[in-house]
Amino acid sequence: MESFDSLLEARGPERAQEIVQSVIQHAHDVHVKVPHSLNTDYVNTIPASEQPEYPGDRKLEKEIKDALRWNAAMVVHRAQRPGVGVGGHLSSFASIASMYEVGFNHFFRGREHPGGGDQIFFQGHASPGIYARAFMLGRLEQKDLDGFRQEKSHPHGIPSYPHPRSMPEFWEFPTVSMGIGPVNAIEQASFNKYLHNRGIKDTSDQHVWAFLGDGEMDEVESRGHIHNAAKEHLDNLTFVVNCNLQRLDGPVRGNGKIIQELEAQFRGAGWNVIKLVWGSGWDPLLDKDDDGALVDLMNATPDGDFQTYRTENGAFIRDNFFGRDPRTKAMVADMSDDDIWWKLNRGGNDPVKVHAAFKAAMEHKGQPTVILAHTIKGYRLGKSFAGRNATHQMKKFTLDDLKTLRDTLNIPITDEQLESGSVYDAPYYLPPEDSEAMQYFRARRAELGGPVPNRRFKKVTLDLPGDKAYEVARRGSGKQEIATTMALVRLVKDLMRDKATGKLWVPIIPDEARTFGMDSMFPTAKIYNPDGQNYVSVDRDLLLAYKESAQGQIKHMGINEIGATSAFTVAGTSHSTHEQPMIPFYIFYSMFGFQRTGDFFWAAGDQMARGFVIGATAGKTTLAGEGLQHMDGHSPVLAATNPAAVIYDPAYGYEIGHIIRDGLQRMYGEDPRDPDVFYYLTVYNEPIVHPAEPEGLDVEGLLKGMYELRPAPEGDGPVVQLMSSGVGVPWALHAQEILEQDWGVRAAVWSVTSWSEMRKEALAADEHTFLHPEDEARTPWISQRLQGVEGPFVATSDYESMVPEMIRPWIPGAYGVLGADGWGFSDTRPAARRFLHIDAHSMVVKALQMLAAEGKVDASAPREAIQRYELLNVNAGQSGSDGGES
Repeated sequence: MESFDSLLEARGPERAQEIVQSVIQHAHDVHVKVPHSLNTDYVNTIPASEQPEYPGDRKLEKEIKDALRWNAAMVVHRAQRPGVGVGGHLSSFASIASMYEVGFNHFFRGREHPGGGDQIFFQGHASPGIYARAFMLGRLEQKDLDGFRQEKSHPHGIPSYPHPRSMPEFWEFPTVSMGIGPVNAIEQASFNKYLHNRGIKDTSDQHVWAFLGDGEMDEVESRGHIHNAAKEHLDNLTFVVNCNLQRLDGPVRGNGKIIQELEAQFRGAGWNVIKLVWGSGWDPLLDKDDDGALVDLMNATPDGDFQTYRTENGAFIRDNFFGRDPRTKAMVADMSDDDIWWKLNRGGNDPVKVHAAFKAAMEHKGQPTVILAHTIKGYRLGKSFAGRNATHQMKKFTLDDLKTLRDTLNIPITDEQLESGSVYDAPYYLPPEDSEAMQYFRARRAELGGPVPNRRFKKVTLDLPGDKAYEVARRGSGKQEIATTMALVRLVKDLMRDKATGKLWVPIIPDEARTFGMDSMFPTAKIYNPDGQNYVSVDRDLLLAYKESAQGQIKHMGINEIGATSAFTVAGTSHSTHEQPMIPFYIFYSMFGFQRTGDFFWAAGDQMARGFVIGATAGKTTLAGEGLQHMDGHSPVLAATNPAAVIYDPAYGYEIGHIIRDGLQRMYGEDPRDPDVFYYLTVYNEPIVHPAEPEGLDVEGLLKGMYELRPAPEGDGPVVQLMSSGVGVPWALHAQEILEQDWGVRAAVWSVTSWSEMRKEALAADEHTFLHPEDEARTPWISQRLQGVEGPFVATSDYESMVPEMIRPWIPGAYGVLGADGWGFSDTRPAARRFLHIDAHSMVVKALQMLAAEGKVDASAPREAIQRYELLNVNAGQSGSDGGES
C-alpha cells in the first residue's frame, strides 16, 4: 500500500493505473486467480474528508430552491383546473431539484460564457421546474405557466416537455422519449470533440450534461451506446442518473440495487463512476462504522426497502433498517426519530454532496463520467407523495396538501390566499425583486453566461457551391451502368471539394461504406478517430486504403444505426448549438433507417435538424436476394409520417443533382422556405445507364415531385400515362415500348421524384380551400400539371402501393396502382418484380385493363397480354423484362 501511495504521488493516477493493471495481468499469467469486482460499497465515492468547500451561499440558495419547488408544483397543479386537466408530473422535479440548482448556480454555463456554453439534456418529466426557474428569472410570465400543456387552446401555451420545435428560443434538446437523451448526449459530446479536432471550432471549454432517470436506463438505447463515449475518451460528458428508485408504476429494482447495477455496467464499459448515495447526515455514522456493520447493511438492503422507508417514519427506519444489526441499532440510540427522518438524507438531495460530485466529474480527464445519485421521488412534497408507487401519476393537491407544502417550503402565502376561490387558484410566489436572494439568483446566472436552456434561433447561411459542382450529375454515366447510389456518392465527393463548404460536410456511415461505394473517400476525407490510427492497415498499399485520423471527416459509426442517427441529429443542429452550420450526410442500408430508428428521426425533427438522409440499397427488389428483413418496400411510408422529412425517390443522377442543390439552398441558403427540414433520398444499388440531363428539363416539376420524362409517341392510337419513381422508371420506359410495338398504345412516361411532396402541397391547398370558402378554390399543383392530360394513369414503384396511392385524390382520371406489397423474400430482381407484379409487363397489362374499361382497346386485350407475357409465371421474369437490364 505504501509503495502504491508513493507511486501515485510521484507519477500520478495514469501511471498508477497502468502499474496496477500490469500486476493483475501478471497474476493471471502465472495462474493466480485474482477476483475482480466492478462494484464498490454502497456509499459515496467521494468521502466527506475529500469534499471541497461549498462555494455558494446555502441559505440564499435554499430560499430560492424552496420558491422554485413551490412554483414548479403550481405549474402542474393549476393545470388541473376544471375544463383543462391536462396532466403533468409533480414528483420528478421534486427529486432532482437540488441537483439542478447546484448545476444552475455553479456549473451550467450559458451561451454568453467565453467558452461558448454547455449543452444540457434535461430530464423531460422535470420540465415544470425549468419553467418555474425561467419564470423567476423573468423569461416566462405567469400567463405562460398557466398555458402549460395548452399549446393550441391557450394564447400563451407552452409544451409539456422539452420540445425545441414548440419553443424554438428556449429548449435545445428533446429528451422525454426515453433513451434518446443518453445517445444524443454522447454524440453531442463526440461532435464537440470532432469540431475541435478538425479545427472548425474551439469547444475545449464546453461540457455536455445529461440528466436521466434510473427507470429510463432500462431502455436499450440508454445503455447501448455508452461504449462509444468510453472509446472516444469523452471527458467533456457527464451523465447524471437520478436514482429515485422508481419508474412510472413502481420500483425500478425492488429486489435489487439499480445504483450497483449501473455502476458495474458503466465501469465495465470504461466510464468514471461517481456514486452519490448518502447525504451529510450519514457522515458521523459512517465515520464511527469501524467494523463495517453499517456499510454491510447498506450493501444488503434492496431498493424496495429503501423506497418503503421514505413512506414511513423515523421509528420505522430505526426498527426495520438499523434494527437488523445490534451494532447499527446502537449507532442511532442517541438520535430521535425525527433526527433519523430529517437528517439521514439521500445524497442527490444534499447540495454539498452534489457539488462535490459535479466538481469531481468536471475535473476528471480521459473518461466520461456517470454520477449515480440516490434521491427520493416526490421529495418535500409531503408524505402522501414522497416515495409512493403512484407518485408519478399524482398531479394535484388538496387544500391540506397545499398548506403542508407551503409550511414545508416556508412560502409566505396565507391561509386566506389558499382558501379564497378554487383550490386550483393557489398562487405562484416570487420573492421581492430587491431581496438578497433574488439578487444572488440573478448574479449567479449572469456570472455563468446567461440563461439555460437557451436555443439560438436564427438562420445562418452558407456560401453554397455553383453550377460546376453539379456537372458530374448533369452529364450522366455515358454507356456505363452505375447505381443511383454511386451517382449520388460521386456528386457528394465533388461537393466536398468545394473550398467554402467542402469541409462542412459530415459523412455518417454505419459500417456500409464499401456497399455504397464510399470507400473511395477513405484516403482523402479519412475516418474520424480521436486517437488517430495506431496500427498498420492491412490495405495500406492500396489506392483506397482504410485511413483513420483525429482530423478525419467521416463519422464511421460501426454497426450502430441509432448512434448514427444521433450523430446526424447533432451535426444537423450545429447551426443552433454552435452557430456553425454543418451538412450531415447520413447514408444507411435502407431497411435499417426509418424502420429501426424512426423515434430518433422524430426527435431530429423536433430539434430542427437539417441535412441529408440517404436510404441506400433502397426498394423492395433491388437487393438481389437479400431476403425478408432487407427488402424495403415501406420506408417512404414511414418517413412520410415525419413532418420534417422532404422525401424524394430519384431515378437518375441529374435528378439527384437538382434535389441536393435544392436542399442546400433551402436549408443553408437564402431560400425563403422553412429551413428546418431534412431531405430523405432513396437510392439504389442496381446498375443502370444514367442519361445526361435533357435539354429543357422541367426542373420545377422535378422538384415539386413529377415531370414528363418521355412524351407519348405520335400517332392515332389510344393514350395512357405511365408514372413511376426511382428504379421503376426504366420499367415504365420499357412498358412504353411494349405498348406501342405490341398494342398500338401511345404511352407517356412521367418520372415521379416525390409522391409525398405532391401530396403535402395538395393537402395544403385543400386545407386552404376548406378554411377559406370565401376565396377562390386553390387547385393542387399536381391537378394543374395534369389538367388536360389524357388518361388513364398507371403508377408503379419499388415500394408498397401506399406510396403511389398518396396522390390518388388529385389525379384527373382513372388511376391504377401497382405495389410491392407483402413480406420480402430472396430471389432475383426480375423474378421478384414479376411475382409482385410491378414490372414493365405488369404495367402493360394494367394499362390495357384500364383502357379496355374505357372502351379504348378490345376487352380481350388484358387477358391476352397476361397469357402472352406469362404474367402468372415468376420464371418468365428472368428474361430481363423488368427493364433494369433491358
